Amino acid sequence: MNLSLIHTVSFVLTMLITILPGIVAARKIKSADDYNVGGRSTGVGLVAGSIIGTIVGGAATVGTAQLGFSLGLTAWWFTLGSGIALIIMGLFYAGSLRSSGLTTVSEFLVGNYGKAAGPFASLSASAGIFFSVVASTLTALHLVAGIFGVSLEISAAVILFFTVGIVFFGGISGAGMAGILKIALIFSTIFVGGAMAYFDMGQWQGLQATFSDGPWFSLFCAGIEDGLFSLGAMIVGVISTQTYVQAIFSAKDSKTAAKGCITAAMIVIPIGLPSVMIGMFMHVNHPEISSIEALPLYMLLYLPDWLGGIGIATILLSALSSISGLSLGVGTMISRDLVKNIWKSATSVNLLWATRFSVVLVVLGAIAFVFANLDSSVLEWNYLSMALRGSGIFLPLTFAVFFPDKVKGRYGVFAIAAGVFVGCLWKEMGISDMNSLFPTLIINLCFLVPGFLLGRRRMALSEEEEEE
Repeated sequence: MNLSLIHTVSFVLTMLITILPGIVAARKIKSADDYNVGGRSTGVGLVAGSIIGTIVGGAATVGTAQLGFSLGLTAWWFTLGSGIALIIMGLFYAGSLRSSGLTTVSEFLVGNYGKAAGPFASLSASAGIFFSVVASTLTALHLVAGIFGVSLEISAAVILFFTVGIVFFGGISGAGMAGILKIALIFSTIFVGGAMAYFDMGQWQGLQATFSDGPWFSLFCAGIEDGLFSLGAMIVGVISTQTYVQAIFSAKDSKTAAKGCITAAMIVIPIGLPSVMIGMFMHVNHPEISSIEALPLYMLLYLPDWLGGIGIATILLSALSSISGLSLGVGTMISRDLVKNIWKSATSVNLLWATRFSVVLVVLGAIAFVFANLDSSVLEWNYLSMALRGSGIFLPLTFAVFFPDKVKGRYGVFAIAAGVFVGCLWKEMGISDMNSLFPTLIINLCFLVPGFLLGRRRMALSEEEEEE
């Protein structure tokens, strides 16, 4: 990709500006709680910004345009599914999670199932998110190298600098402010580009004439089952992710947490549509290109140079802020669930720096992992990430939210442990080609349902004894 001088200048300025929110937020950081959950005083805007900053990554922009280039509207599933998941999270999960006053998903599960649940929940959540960081890093690594024609080593250094800069100083508040900035950038570049592409193709009549063959305008072009699987996987993945739960924990109260989730959903849902439109436009006008190049090439070829440079920065920022937000989630769990339990005398300031350096280690670990698997598929790591998060977190968390203290503790622990075990080894078992996500959910239910029934029976017996 050939960038003009104006492209380069607007790109560099936009990227440098993205670090400022973290530096500004750092002035208010005095403790681990300030860093991890914003002192539990975050408003709707920052809750939504924290979620959007992470969930709107390379898949929501470059990946959606890529699939739109090949299949059309079905590419909208990622942001549509993410938004639906956030609405469910806001309506049914946010209140219980925020009122708990905790910081990590593992702590919430320990409160319901006992200390034995902690290590398995931390392993499932941390490993799942780590492989999502790997997938985003793999995308960003090749994107930086492709845009600037630099080596992968230099590309890795750029990724480390900006991802650490976004969250190292400002934590959840810095990520939230960067997310709000990213919303403004997306609406001023990708939405502008999507509208231009729509009118350049002759609006709805032109689209119908151009794409008369094939299911270009169907969400279910790969089949209803495939579409429902995509939706189910997004719901499980989003609700099971520490980073989004952490944004809820940072809210000043339960209502703010719910409003923040729903606000994020209302912004996330439409973001995929302009990316789809740009992908379809590039399919018509540049069928010779690689589909993954659709969005960045559109920014360079069809937007004014100054806006195109901002657009390229927005695409890269989408991937980098996702890496930052996800790394913050893992770093928080490392400091809260591991360091705090080992280092009993650690002060709040000690835990603050433990989280900060854990974030750096997560990013470095993801970069090292990517360099050892350069030829791997982004989707491969995303599927593994989803399976690990869903296998040990989603249903145990759901039972803990809807039926607090009603599942017998050890059954909850067995559900988490068995889910993680099956999720990790499903491929090696060779039982089926099916993705491991839903088999692990069935395994979870095999323990959670009996645990719930036994828990209800125990409570009923206790009430009878009290009456006597």
